[in-house]
Amino acid sequence: MPQVKPVPDWMHTVTPHLICDGAADAIEFYKKAFNAVEMMRLPGPQGKLIHASIRIGDSVVMLADEFPEWGSFGPNSLKGSPVTIHLQVEDVDTLFEQAVSAGAEVKMPVQDMFWGDRYGYLEDPFGHHWAIATHVRDVSPEELQEAALKGCC
Repeated sequence: MPQVKPVPDWMHTVTPHLICDGAADAIEFYKKAFNAVEMMRLPGPQGKLIHASIRIGDSVVMLADEFPEWGSFGPNSLKGSPVTIHLQVEDVDTLFEQAVSAGAEVKMPVQDMFWGDRYGYLEDPFGHHWAIATHVRDVSPEELQEAALKGCC
């Protein structure tokens, strides 16, 4: 019998699993906003998605619909989320505008940040937060600390 890899080649060690009120709609949004590629979807008896997977860049994101009977709620039902998903991309400005055009809400416009990234912050229509960044300059640990002490945040 062939050896099964504990972590398949197509997975990373940490994978976000998003709960959405309307996971099928979320998949379509992520395709438009972040060039996601749908990998699979598993609808349940009532048509709600029990499980789905998309790929954004080189990473998998799992999704499912809300199932209140299982205690599974998305951020809109919970009135927010404490989690931010970070996308490190080649061109933050283009992808940020693409996401806004697809329906994301700007929470912080793209700007150059003290840590060396061009960075912006969005909320998608399903209540999930996305930070999008492009690294534009290297910053030494000393410069980083100095900027932090100056009240960067």
